[in-house]
Formats: sequence, C-alpha cells, structure tokens
Amino acid sequence: MQTIGLIGGITPQSTILYYQILNELAEKYVGNSHTAKCIINSVDFGQIHKLQAEGRWDLLDELMADAGKNLENAGANMILICANTMHLTIEAVRNNVSIPVIHIAEATAEKISAQKLKTIALLGTKYTMELDFYKEVLTSFGIQTLIPNAEERKEVHRVIYEELSKGQLKESSREAYIKIINRLQNEGAEGVILGCTEIPLLIQQKDVLIPVFDTTTIHATKAMELAIQ
Repeated sequence: MQTIGLIGGITPQSTILYYQILNELAEKYVGNSHTAKCIINSVDFGQIHKLQAEGRWDLLDELMADAGKNLENAGANMILICANTMHLTIEAVRNNVSIPVIHIAEATAEKISAQKLKTIALLGTKYTMELDFYKEVLTSFGIQTLIPNAEERKEVHRVIYEELSKGQLKESSREAYIKIINRLQNEGAEGVILGCTEIPLLIQQKDVLIPVFDTTTIHATKAMELAIQ
C-alpha cells in the first residue's frame, strides 16, 4: 500500500472524516485489521480563513505548495487537499511536487458521468459556488452546474464557516440545506454535489430524493484505489 499525504486542518472536522474514511477503505479493500498509510500536514485554519477573506490567494498558493512539498519530503506517494475550496491552489501544489495531487472535482465528475447525469447542483463555500475553478472541471466533463441564489449561497456559506467548521450540527441548518436542494431539483438538478468536505456531516442521501455526491468519500476512495494498485 502506498502512502497518502493529506493537507489537512481545513478544517479539523473534514480532516478527521478523511482519516476515518481512508481507514475504513483500507480494511474494505485490503483486508481485516489493515489501516491506511497516511501522513498529515495540518495547516492553521485561522490563517487560511483570514487569507481567503482578504483575497490573498497568492499567499495561499505559497502556503499550500509548501505543505505539499513537506508531504513529498516525508515520503507521501500522492496528495489530497482535504477541502474543496482550497483546490483553487491545486496548480501551485502540483507545480511544487513530483507526485500526483488528486483533484476532488475531477474525481467527483467521474462519478457523476458514470451515472450519466448532465445537470448537477453544487453546494459549498461562496468561493466554490461563485468562482469558476470547480464549475470548469464539471463543464469539461459535459456537466451543467446549478448553484443556489444569492440569499441561499450566503446561508450555505454561513453554516459551513460558523457551524460545520466548528463541529456544530443544527437541525435548522439541515432543513435549510434540504429546502435549497429541493428547489434546485425543481429547477432541473439531477443530483447534488456536497462541495464542501464538512457538508456530509449535515446532509446524507436519506435526506433528499436526488443522488448525493459526497466529495469527501469520493476523493478519499480515489486515493485509496490508487494506493493499492
């Protein structure tokens, strides 16, 4: 089994999910008592959040590239950025290492295409929903993206940063997300991407009628499949 490098801490809750899922997958794919070989470079989410708010993606590129190089130097065979939004920096990381950096949107688009869906709803931080870096990947797979309206985007983003990033799960927020997903379904969404790695803490397949694409699980699964080849 190869070693998976995780750029974590963005947030601690999502990093915990990645670690848990990877270990469950190791047991499933390799056998009883096996666990994932992982190295975690955990960054400071407070610093990340501040730089995001300031629009300093140049500094975030540097920070994430350094984290990726640290993982390669420590012996990682591949890298996962444990956050959808921070894939804005993936090219900086890729340019600084010689090992694969697995793109969460590409892995997710592959799963959507396998189900032959053409129109998908995307929930995530305001950066993921409003900027083009994620939607461009989906478009390259022939997938049209629907995002919440401005008021809904504000609420989705608020819940992520004020609640989910702190491990808070509120029923009122679950209901708000479900309402948004249902409206997007009525607009033509055939499935929904949980495009923030904390959202699966709040929303699961049983909560909605259309297929749910849990990016955390999809991303981790792609890495484990590569690790055991």
